Amino acid sequence: MPKVQMPQLGESVAEGTIGKWLKKPGDHVDKYEPIVEVITDKVNAEVPSPYEGTLTEILVQEGETVPNNTDIAVIEGAAVETKAAPTETKPAQPAPAMGPYGAGTGPGGSDESPDRSLEQPTAQPASAPAAPARTAVAQPMTPAGGNGKSSGNGAAATADTFSGPTTPAVRRLAREHGVDLSMVAGSGHGGRVTRDDVMKFVESGGAAAKAAPVASAAPAMSAISAPSAPSAPPAPSPVAQGDSLKPASPMRKAIAAQMTKALAIPVAYTVVEVDMSGVVALRDAAKGAYQSREGIGLTYDAIVAKGCVEALKVHADFNAHYTDEGHWRRAAVNLGIAVAVEDGLVVPVIKDADRLSVHGLNRQIRDLADKSRAGKLSLDDISGGTFTLDNTGWTGSLITQPIINAPQVGILTFESIAKRPVVVTTANGNDAIAVKPMMYMCLGFDHRATDGAQAGKFINDVKRWLESVDSNTAIW
Repeated sequence: MPKVQMPQLGESVAEGTIGKWLKKPGDHVDKYEPIVEVITDKVNAEVPSPYEGTLTEILVQEGETVPNNTDIAVIEGAAVETKAAPTETKPAQPAPAMGPYGAGTGPGGSDESPDRSLEQPTAQPASAPAAPARTAVAQPMTPAGGNGKSSGNGAAATADTFSGPTTPAVRRLAREHGVDLSMVAGSGHGGRVTRDDVMKFVESGGAAAKAAPVASAAPAMSAISAPSAPSAPPAPSPVAQGDSLKPASPMRKAIAAQMTKALAIPVAYTVVEVDMSGVVALRDAAKGAYQSREGIGLTYDAIVAKGCVEALKVHADFNAHYTDEGHWRRAAVNLGIAVAVEDGLVVPVIKDADRLSVHGLNRQIRDLADKSRAGKLSLDDISGGTFTLDNTGWTGSLITQPIINAPQVGILTFESIAKRPVVVTTANGNDAIAVKPMMYMCLGFDHRATDGAQAGKFINDVKRWLESVDSNTAIW
């Protein structure tokens, strides 16, 4: 009897979550007709049926997470074909690929307010610690001379040797949080340990208990009790009149998981102030003709993106991924632009952004923002990013502390442009006060991959490019 299997939606995706069944048992299904929405940590997609027939049985219910190639439904009255249906006929709203650290065209934004076209929410999910705490978080210590992998009977080894049902992605998550998978109760299909099981175990304090040091001296051991069993999650607060529960959507759950993962990265920050006089003058002079010619507004986002990619061409350490293998400096400059959508955000990617003009970047940003809000992003649209740009200024913010879109090495936010009094040097060498349109930029960078001196050079190159913009700067 033909069965529909969980497809692999992405090269590194090992499992998927059933978001919503689009058909119910007894419904007729045409070949390649979407029957279920699948959610991964990379993208959401409507999966088409590889057969024509009647959907007779749903094997995996909404909300359940199962590994690739697991049978999820039965279709009767159809002959099995060897050619599989495409897995991305009509992609639905994608889940974040960065993590949380995102910018993007804000809901209700307009080209008349181009500095408000990207967004990075400043509030973090309730389950994730506040961003500033991340700078104090170090990676788990390893034995002197070690290679970062446990060589004893610790949680890292247990995650690799655990024989119970789970996936490589969950094993990797367990290693990152020091979780012994044998201590985690699996809630998935057939007792499978899922990503949510691991995170609930971590949040309950189980990982801390497992990692608690054991005294080596016998007298000390007699005075110290053994680590306590994992405590139960705190009971919910009493519900008062007027309280309401907003269940976490699949996108919010994906954001929360990415935020929790990002917590383990030792992020450092550097901030500079940019004189945007030339940029503002260029846009004001060109926006009318540009709107008439292209049919869209000319945004500050595109001009800042141009300065960013020019600096990335010089500073290869920031156009990179940091992995267990080391610091991968990527040849292609694929710029992620985080886009705010309804109750969430995504980070679509401009491929080969360094080859585009200001106009090319402006068009790409607009097109990706429109596709994001319409739920039409493909897996390719959100894959392969090497650096993320985040316009947080549309909210009116002055300085935002961004969260890195792992495994990327850096993320750059740019804030609202505001007129401020600044000290300038006159032609005769005297100091004077002038009112100029100024903007802050904040660079968050993975301190494992690079250091403050290199970060300062990178962000100052972006600053110098923006401050060199004038009426002669090319748009096309």
